[in-house]
Amino acid sequence: MPTFQRLPRFDQDWNSLTKEDRKRFRSAVGKFVADLDAGRPFRKSLRVRNVEGISNVCEVTFAPDGRATWQYGDEIKTGHAHVVWRRVGTHDIFRSP
Repeated sequence: MPTFQRLPRFDQDWNSLTKEDRKRFRSAVGKFVADLDAGRPFRKSLRVRNVEGISNVCEVTFAPDGRATWQYGDEIKTGHAHVVWRRVGTHDIFRSP
């Protein structure tokens, strides 16, 4: 099971999400974790890809206009990925620091 960390900005963004978007994000994270645990590539529906212009940062889609950015951090539990959640929200998260 991967370990997770949230940056303060992620928590700020989270507080701005609607209940529905929070639900959608949690659902996407369930699929994200299942793929990590299985050691397989992320399913296409999550549309995981690198964020353009920022090395080592990826994005995942959780709604039509819902995105979250993340990166791998140093392992906390040996053999398990550590994911650092950076931002969550609409496409606007790519325009503001």
